Amino acid sequence: MDSLALSLPAKVNHNTGDAELIELAIARNEGRFASTGAFTVETGIHTGRSVQDKHTVRDASTEKAVWWDNNKSMTPEQFDVLWVDFREHAKSRELFVQDLHAGADVAHRLNARIFTELAWHALFIRNLLRKPQPSELANFKPEFTVINLPSFRADPKRHGVRSETVIACNFAKRLVLIGGTSYAGETKKSVFTYLNYVMPDKGVMPMHCSANVGANGHSAIFFGLSGTGKTTLSADPKRTLLGDDEHGWSSDGIYNFEGGCYAKTIRLSQEAEPEIWSATNRFGTVLENVILHPDTREPDYDDGRLTENTRSAYPLEFISNASKTGTAGQPKNVVMLT
Repeated sequence: MDSLALSLPAKVNHNTGDAELIELAIARNEGRFASTGAFTVETGIHTGRSVQDKHTVRDASTEKAVWWDNNKSMTPEQFDVLWVDFREHAKSRELFVQDLHAGADVAHRLNARIFTELAWHALFIRNLLRKPQPSELANFKPEFTVINLPSFRADPKRHGVRSETVIACNFAKRLVLIGGTSYAGETKKSVFTYLNYVMPDKGVMPMHCSANVGANGHSAIFFGLSGTGKTTLSADPKRTLLGDDEHGWSSDGIYNFEGGCYAKTIRLSQEAEPEIWSATNRFGTVLENVILHPDTREPDYDDGRLTENTRSAYPLEFISNASKTGTAGQPKNVVMLT
């Protein structure tokens, strides 16, 4: 499936590497370097996910599969109008396209094609998902697509949505459209949303959890809402990190959906969280809404004037004790965080 032809936008940067994406982001004034080498951005009015602006297409396939009490719906016809307008908007844009894997377990992974309007969004999702081997890209066939155009503004009357910000999920088309927000977490969460929908039918339980593995091979998973300590607890230097947020549990064991971490950085310190500190303060990492000292550009992780939801996005290999496979056997310990 190719939801948006690569020839449609005015210009396409396809599978651009990390260093070039950062160069392009600097040239396009999307952000700036911190003294540590990390690339820092501000996301404007949206410093977190816009949960009230997320809509799922309600059709025959989703009618009995989605918990509608806690999900906003839109009709297939409303989505189709939005999709036409997204395609038209994309024609005049320069887009960045990344072909990536969602899922470390080869038996269950899915191919994701991510279109972004911002170079740093492409770097972000390269950090957060799993990069295919170069040999796998030649015949890459996307199984679902996310299109993120922050400059697009939805029309509530025309599109049947709440505001100019929209996250629209059409599971039948295997397509997510994001507009009106620069917060990169929407792209990551849209991938997880799609996996939440399709993986149970494949015999995999999707989990919002972190996970690590002890020297004896016993794995542990940590469940909890955002901010309850999943990332911190999973980054135990004495255990192998599997991942900090999204995993699948199959008959073969557990595996990371992602290839990176999206750690909260408010009040981050080297003493309390040395592994996360090290991964955060280096070239290739993306810092969202972290304040820099005006003279030295040193990150101030105690400054929450933009938001308490300051974030660091980095690939798993930035953590010295991260698993190279992203997979583990059946979990021996399950921890609930509150």
